[in-house]
Amino acid sequence: MSDRSAAQHSDMLLFLTDEQLRQGIEAMFFAYQGFTADPDRILSEMAYGRAHHRAVHFINRAPGTTVNNLLGILGVTKQSLNRVLRTLIEDGLVQSKVGRVDKRERHLFLTEAGAELERKLSDAQRARMRAAYREAGPEAVTGFRAVLEAMMDKDMRRKSRALKEGST
Repeated sequence: MSDRSAAQHSDMLLFLTDEQLRQGIEAMFFAYQGFTADPDRILSEMAYGRAHHRAVHFINRAPGTTVNNLLGILGVTKQSLNRVLRTLIEDGLVQSKVGRVDKRERHLFLTEAGAELERKLSDAQRARMRAAYREAGPEAVTGFRAVLEAMMDKDMRRKSRALKEGST
């Protein structure tokens, strides 16, 4: 594709029809089902759900994160997160430590078993993403990331960038 035809093609994408947008929405739904299918199978064997997966994922990404920080990242109620954390702690997957500076804070860490579960869940998703990225090619990967970031609201984009920079 020449530079000119690539530019024209890009301009066309800015004016998608409702049907094209509907197809994109449906593709997101089906992709999400595929993306979560492997972890869902692993989690169901343990009587866990996606909330457990998200908690384990983000505790792994930011060891020592506080409960309040995790609440902000996940956007769930305190009651909902407490149910999930209680189960993960009782099952020996997450450890909660009292803060050194502020004794009211609880800092969360994965145990060895928690890290192993996180690795199994992430390995499955990485394999699926790696295969999709290879098939789509580098330009599509860059575009896909840009679209996902553009779909995030401002606060979520800030949280996502903070995680990338390791400043949670």
